[in-house]
Amino acid sequence: MDREVFDGIAPGWYNRRHWTIFRTELESLARRWVKGTLLNIGCAHGPDFLPFKEGFELYGVDFSPEMIRLARRYAHKFSLDVNLQVADARHLPYADETFDWAISIATLHHLRGRDEQLAALGEMKRVLKPGGEAFITVWNKFQPRFWLKGKEVYVPWRTGDRVLRRYYYLFSYPEIEGLVSKAGFRLLRSFPESSFRFPVKFFSRNICLLVRKEQSVS
Repeated sequence: MDREVFDGIAPGWYNRRHWTIFRTELESLARRWVKGTLLNIGCAHGPDFLPFKEGFELYGVDFSPEMIRLARRYAHKFSLDVNLQVADARHLPYADETFDWAISIATLHHLRGRDEQLAALGEMKRVLKPGGEAFITVWNKFQPRFWLKGKEVYVPWRTGDRVLRRYYYLFSYPEIEGLVSKAGFRLLRSFPESSFRFPVKFFSRNICLLVRKEQSVS
């Protein structure tokens, strides 16, 4: 991941992506999980916290200092009590089994290669309590706009007179399902975003996953 790119994107992202695009999914999770400690990995400026405003102790990390600065502004605007810090998804600054729940929205696909992706998933699993669940989203390789592209792409973001290019690794459903299983999670469900209305899920823009860290067997 390129920190300078995401620092540059942050102000425009705050304005253009002011609300979560996964409101339906996250509100459903808030009802499922009810309460507890929740970690948002790759929280950006913070809109994905809103569905968990009541009943949850909120924590968020992002590797972009500018995103965290804007997340503090967002938290103040919406009266969110959130513990925020700059940190890398591959090296989370928390003790083992700290959190009841985790979310990671559009973060894993910015990591290059299996080692980095597995490191991030391993850290997520490490900081979750046994029985804890996580919600993960990544971009789908088989959404129509990427049919003629490779699995690694750069997506432009224009800010002023600059064009910043964000790296994406594009997953298929079987690939990301296999990866979370390899990381030691139990896959509970994989599904498209709620706005995807076609009967074949494999062409959705986003792949959504609900996974669980299983209780250890003594």
